[in-house]
Amino acid sequence: MSSGEQPETTERTDDADDRYTFEDVSVVMGTYNEEAAIGKVLVDIEDVTDGKAEVVCVDGSSDRTPEIAREHGATVIEQQPQGYGVAVHAAITEPDRPIVVTTDCDDTYPMEQLPEFLELLNQGYDVVSGDRLYHGAEAMPAFNRFGNHAFAAIASLLMGTRVHDTTTGMRAYRREVIESIEWTENTGLSAELLIRPLMRGYDIREHPIAYRERAGETKLDPLKGGAEIARSIIKVSLEERLRELPHEPTQ
Repeated sequence: MSSGEQPETTERTDDADDRYTFEDVSVVMGTYNEEAAIGKVLVDIEDVTDGKAEVVCVDGSSDRTPEIAREHGATVIEQQPQGYGVAVHAAITEPDRPIVVTTDCDDTYPMEQLPEFLELLNQGYDVVSGDRLYHGAEAMPAFNRFGNHAFAAIASLLMGTRVHDTTTGMRAYRREVIESIEWTENTGLSAELLIRPLMRGYDIREHPIAYRERAGETKLDPLKGGAEIARSIIKVSLEERLRELPHEPTQ
């Protein structure tokens, strides 16, 4: 796994026809009462991708979020609110395009950096993970910022590989990575979406991203949510460690 400011120059292929474009991309998100931000996020995606990327929202809102999303051309899948991971799991497994990009709908993530993520996938990476903490994440509440550094330290220790931001919501995946793994977590899904691919040998790139102050109110209780994320990091890392152990053949 690697981390750095700029994409390298090695290409995925010499054939330009085989390079991924935004017509190969689905941008997906779970949405819950984000009417203050969802419109801007979708406009940013449309502007950056020239309207070529598909957008999928899995929504459990009681406000105008799904209406606004549909007005901007997004596919909206409605479900009863069951938590972050349930919504995002449905979102990442819905598209059939070869590239799946996750983001949040609160306008914290820089859609203008989507071309950088796509370029890194074209260079051969299987997963590109946005590193919010690289530039300091000053827009993030101090308690959350401390927690995210702690999560990264715990995950790094358990995996034996240094990671810098385990709970970022902005990542890009080759679809075969999504399809090859059984995802089990809810609140801690964001960490699981990094840990399992990394521990199974996929080529991961952490890439620095800007991070903005969110629009609207946060839905996650920092203490309860933080405890759930820490539990998921430990559980998933240990499960993957056990998976790596040789098994005795059955008689």
